[in-house]
Amino acid sequence: MTGLRRFKKYMLKTFLAGGLAAAAFTVWYADRMIPDHFSIVEDQVEAFRFPGLIDSTLFSESEEVALGNGSDIPAEEIRITRDQTFTMYASDKGSYQLNLKLFGIFPLKNIQVDVVDTQYAVPCGLPVGIYLKSDGVMVIGTGEVAGPDGSSSEPSLGILQSGDYILAAGGVPLESKEDLIRAVEASSGREMVLSVRRQDQEFDVKVTPARDSGGSCKLGVWVRDDTQGIGTMTYVDTNGRFGALGHGISDTDTGRLVQIQDGSLYETAIMGIEKGSAGKPGVMSGVIYYGPGSSLGSIAANTEEGVFGAVDARFADQLEAEPLEIGYKQDVREGPAVIRSSVSGTPKDYAIEIERVDYSAGKTGKSMVIRVTDPELLALTGGIVQGMSGSPIIQDGRLIGAVTHVFIQDSSRGYGIFIEHMLENCQ
Repeated sequence: MTGLRRFKKYMLKTFLAGGLAAAAFTVWYADRMIPDHFSIVEDQVEAFRFPGLIDSTLFSESEEVALGNGSDIPAEEIRITRDQTFTMYASDKGSYQLNLKLFGIFPLKNIQVDVVDTQYAVPCGLPVGIYLKSDGVMVIGTGEVAGPDGSSSEPSLGILQSGDYILAAGGVPLESKEDLIRAVEASSGREMVLSVRRQDQEFDVKVTPARDSGGSCKLGVWVRDDTQGIGTMTYVDTNGRFGALGHGISDTDTGRLVQIQDGSLYETAIMGIEKGSAGKPGVMSGVIYYGPGSSLGSIAANTEEGVFGAVDARFADQLEAEPLEIGYKQDVREGPAVIRSSVSGTPKDYAIEIERVDYSAGKTGKSMVIRVTDPELLALTGGIVQGMSGSPIIQDGRLIGAVTHVFIQDSSRGYGIFIEHMLENCQ
């Protein structure tokens, strides 16, 4: 009997430990792998699956959102078990709340559901020249000023930092780095008050310029007030608003996202492609045509999810591709898809495989892992090259995402972002 009791006690402990481990995994899974937010189309049944969940219950706080798990009868709550598909339906647009509970008791997660109209956008895959005007004069770094007598000083050391934006000098707003140069020279070496933005804070600092060997006044800073480059336009929606790149433009020296005042899109021509190889991503090089006649649109925002703005009517009228329905994250599946790119000179669809879909990536631009399988694209570029960021991803006739990054060690593979994360910046 003693041995039997020990065995029963051992089995009970094992069962409890296994149950606790499963519950702990479910809590982690709900927090990391189930999105905080879903968008569904009004009057359309959407299917979902959360394969990592054990016995859980999903509750709808609103009668406008009906849930189902195989039954034809909609309900306000459903039980979800591992690998079970469930459905969601809503008849009225708006934002609603769902509650996910372990065993129907312990809260796991609140999920926001936005019910929207069916949306359409033209997937472009076109190369564009991007010009950004920074919101203030960006500080790249500080350094020494060599004086007339051969001595050196660092007037901005410990006062200004890399990544700061100088907004005004002596209360006068700055529109360009030339404005800053003129203000420093006008100080005649007297102490200046500079208005600075650092991260999300704005404050004033005092700096006394030093005279260089030529007698000019200097702050001892390297600055920049604009940036430019070539990228791929992802889409143009039905209102003429565009999204491009799928990731933000960061300063090459500071590595920080450029805070912009405004910007412009310009025509560009691809001049050459350097194929990628292991450890060395390829690059698409080209020429940007500046000037009023080459303008394609205006840029309003540079965000972590891409560059956004509005295209000119002339450019919108020249788009030849047909609008596609927007696919949301729940529509994305592992399997075949295509990307649209103009690396050959004209927009063309190339075969890819979506290897992994990651809800936990949030808006980081790493929502899915893709692999180029198209022999023509592999022969032309080796896979994904710099400049292809923003190439639209199409699956099952829907626009679902955009290419964002290439894997350094394998240029045939890379990351993509869900298109809905880009569209949120266009509203």
